[in-house]
Amino acid sequence: MEKNLYKTDSIRDLGEFDLCQLPEKVKLLSDSDWNQKEDFDLNYNKGRGALKQVKHLTLRFINRKTEPYQYLEGKRWKNWKEMLLPLMTNIVSPYGYENPVFPKVMFANLPAGSFIPPHIDGNERGYVPHKIHVPIETNEKSYFFIENKRYQLEVGKAYEVNNGLSHAVANKGVTDRIHLIFECLDYDIQPKSTQNRMKSLR
Repeated sequence: MEKNLYKTDSIRDLGEFDLCQLPEKVKLLSDSDWNQKEDFDLNYNKGRGALKQVKHLTLRFINRKTEPYQYLEGKRWKNWKEMLLPLMTNIVSPYGYENPVFPKVMFANLPAGSFIPPHIDGNERGYVPHKIHVPIETNEKSYFFIENKRYQLEVGKAYEVNNGLSHAVANKGVTDRIHLIFECLDYDIQPKSTQNRMKSLR
């Protein structure tokens, strides 16, 4: 079982960060880059439930239906790794982890006029890691809700959200809302068996 001693109770503003060339690279994505077969193969939640309207580009994922968990890496990770790893490491620096590890990494695109209904992610085993959202493209009519409290997440900032609470998203604007979403754990406090399986992620 994964461990986390410092998960936020609701939402945590992690601060402002330089996204460098990431927004420009995301703008170059075409429709065919989203919702590829690999996205459905890696993420067994796609295409059903609250995520029906969301388009994904999935780079890393966890199969938590297995025991022990399977840490999965998509073929496209190698094309994003050099850009994303330094950024994600910088974003989680407020936690003070010497060896942060990132078991899930993806881009999520909620098209204009779409809505993610209130839901809780997966099951209690999936609530453990820090869940980080980094807005890449958004608009003034895009809102994130946690327990019915409304937030507007800004480009250039990063946020941890508690995905074990009921949360929802509404994009009432005329442009897509694209977030980098990733999970983070402190490698050093994980059980040895989990560390052994996470070695490929470091």
